[in-house]
Formats: sequence, C-alpha cells, structure tokens
Amino acid sequence: MKRSLGICLLFGSALIGLGSAIRCFSCKDYTASCSKQRECSYDDACLTLSERGGMTYRQCLKYSDCEYGRLAQMFPQVSSFTFKCCNSDLCNSAPLTAASSVIGLLAAAAVTWWCVH
Repeated sequence: MKRSLGICLLFGSALIGLGSAIRCFSCKDYTASCSKQRECSYDDACLTLSERGGMTYRQCLKYSDCEYGRLAQMFPQVSSFTFKCCNSDLCNSAPLTAASSVIGLLAAAAVTWWCVH
C-alpha cells in the first residue's frame, strides 16, 4: 500500500511540472553575456533576437508572436535581424564560441585518455 501511494505521488508531482512555465534569460546587450533570468508565462517561449551588427535581445515572448512579421512590429527600432524561439528552460543563452567548444572537446579527450591509462 505504501509503495503504490509513493508511486502515485511521484507520477502526480511529475505531471504537475508539465504545465509549468519556463525560465528565460532576459536582457539586451552587445556582449552576449546575459545572466538575468525571468519566469515566463505558461504560453511563452524564450526569444533571442539579434540585430545585424548590433544589439541582442533575450526575453520571454508569447510563442504565437514568434514570427518575423510580428517581431518586426514589436521591434521597430531594429531594421535587420535574425531570431530564434525555443521552449525549454534558459534555452536562449549565448551560443558557445568555437574556442570554448574546442577546449571542452580537448578536456574530455584528456580525461578519457587518463582513465584508460
């Protein structure tokens, strides 16, 4: 009896999390070093909008507004941009640079080599 109650509580708590809101980075900057986070609404996505040669905007946005025409209306000060909308926690972080990817790959190879020998 206790076991089935525990299993039910576990599944119930997992299902409650399915309808919860996501967290997004929320800032605008030139450096792509955003650390401010925000809790979004349940129907929001995380937006990364990059102005060509300029500012990058990260924020919560209604998922239905994630299309070029709508974003052009919402950001009239930005003449040319690329954007990405995603819907998992903190998915609008700054992209990894090539150098940090190479360093991570080298570190993984070194650890693997050390463990084998």
